[in-house]
Amino acid sequence: MTENTGSAAPDMAMPSMPDWEKRFRAPRVSLPDWAEDAPDRALFISNATGTYELYAWDRATGVQRQATDRPNGTTEGVLTPDGESIWWFSDTDGDEFGVWMRQPFAGGEDQPAAPGLQASYPAGLALGRDGTAVVGRSTDEDGSTVHVVRPGAGPVEIYRHRESAGVGDLSHDGTLIAIEHTEHGDAMHSALRVLRLDGTAVADLDDTEGGTVELGIEVLGFAPVDGDTRLLVRHQRRGRWEPMVWDVASGEETELGIELPGDVSAEWYPDGSALLVSHSFEARSELWRYDFATQQLVEVPVPAGSVLGATARPDGSVEYLWSSAAEPPVVRSTSGRVVLDPPGMKAPASVPVEDAWVEGPGGRIHALVQRPATGEGPFPTVFEVHGGPTWHDSDAFAAGPAAWVDHGYAVVRVNYRGSTGYGREWTDALKHRVGLIELEDIAAVREWAVSSGLADPAKLVLAGGSWGGYLTLLGLGTQPEAWAVGLAAVPVADYVTAYHDEMEALKAMDRTLLGGTPEEVPERYEASSPLTYVDAVRAPVYISAGVNDPRCPIRQVENYVERLEARGAAYEVYRYDAGHGSLVVEERIKQVRLEIDFAARHLG
Repeated sequence: MTENTGSAAPDMAMPSMPDWEKRFRAPRVSLPDWAEDAPDRALFISNATGTYELYAWDRATGVQRQATDRPNGTTEGVLTPDGESIWWFSDTDGDEFGVWMRQPFAGGEDQPAAPGLQASYPAGLALGRDGTAVVGRSTDEDGSTVHVVRPGAGPVEIYRHRESAGVGDLSHDGTLIAIEHTEHGDAMHSALRVLRLDGTAVADLDDTEGGTVELGIEVLGFAPVDGDTRLLVRHQRRGRWEPMVWDVASGEETELGIELPGDVSAEWYPDGSALLVSHSFEARSELWRYDFATQQLVEVPVPAGSVLGATARPDGSVEYLWSSAAEPPVVRSTSGRVVLDPPGMKAPASVPVEDAWVEGPGGRIHALVQRPATGEGPFPTVFEVHGGPTWHDSDAFAAGPAAWVDHGYAVVRVNYRGSTGYGREWTDALKHRVGLIELEDIAAVREWAVSSGLADPAKLVLAGGSWGGYLTLLGLGTQPEAWAVGLAAVPVADYVTAYHDEMEALKAMDRTLLGGTPEEVPERYEASSPLTYVDAVRAPVYISAGVNDPRCPIRQVENYVERLEARGAAYEVYRYDAGHGSLVVEERIKQVRLEIDFAARHLG
């Protein structure tokens, strides 16, 4: 066993730097978010300094300015509608517990944006044109609260409930606020309530029918026109996510009839005449324009791959962040230009993904496969398991899998039951037998990978972060003969302790997934906890954990490590001073290097 605690020291960028490190170090940018009433003012995230931080960009002059500078990075921020100020969330070393700060767009001193509101987990934010802010908060003590903060006045609470809830959007004229809530107790399927800013209710939309039906509703945004009471939402009534317009004043619901096979989301064009539609299906995505006048759907041409964000500009053009597994991300425009190209080293390309479809116990399973550019199989193979669990791997650029490919490994990523993009039933399937269902799908794909000649059965690595780290530890214990090495980053390791220590919103999710608290359904928590099976683990285990992690807290990881230690198991644990992952590039590189080295030593 090995204990490793510390932080990464910066590595000097040498000419011989391997491609896998260049992919992490190459400057990247997010899709710029622009101020609604000042579209030349934008905010984006970049790792240009080696840490992910917020940047202000005056598009009229071309001037860019780093707005935040903190040891563990900053990624949560928004512009006021007039573009005069940046609101950014200040936590402590990645613990996600903090307050909103406010900074002038052109630069200046940071000030508390909502004086009088104590530190909390963020639960949504909406900013009005008159300076009013609607702030969502979550704490273990108070549950979910929503506060209205007007200029020069103290915060006024307009909503409170023990179950999880959050701010969705504020109407264009600042008179109505839409919130998503789970008062019915199902944290996977939200209902909506629209309030006036004094807290009085205007309308409710609840497809769960009080928690008796597993159908959710999400806020996409109010129409961008004063006095327009239409709210764009998305629902699951036809077995997948799709948009609908709900007039909160009249109650009228307008189905759009967008007949695309996967999950569909949308946002308004700035004049309210059309929707920019984002379609996600079978690990890839595309864009469309829906015109209200003609009720026509017209494709917005984008290359094959994944659109990780898109926005319609006032001139009618669309800007989008695109990548594929082979090609690094770039912010493009339908006008034909690259919108934002960070200076410096460019990320090397990687290999494309192949699609694999495997019959599993719950239906066809989709997996994405990357093979080394040279050599014949069978290869040592990393099963890189995504987090969430309500997420999915896609044909998008990812430096981690590309690093394994560079080292001669095949990489398989499985969109197990619980993943998004394959319909509501697939996403909701993992309830009550949490973790075990996902591992059944991973086992089916593992058998295919071996029988097809892709994977060396003696050199199979199970790896993942967050929920993927949880599934890694659970898989090592429940499928001990299948895996040669396990690599778990920020995992759930002891489900009962994790429940008691995690942030309140995740407690609500666990109650939904498992049907109650550990005291109410102890047998389900026991069946789904990696700690239950720790004595069966045979493979060497590498665990990395953030000491400030509110999602997969450190105490439950220590409980698991102590059990490994007690039986003399082969393991290494690395603790670092951050939360649920790191925003520091050198720290990310250090962790990948440690994982690759651990696998190489134990696979021979």
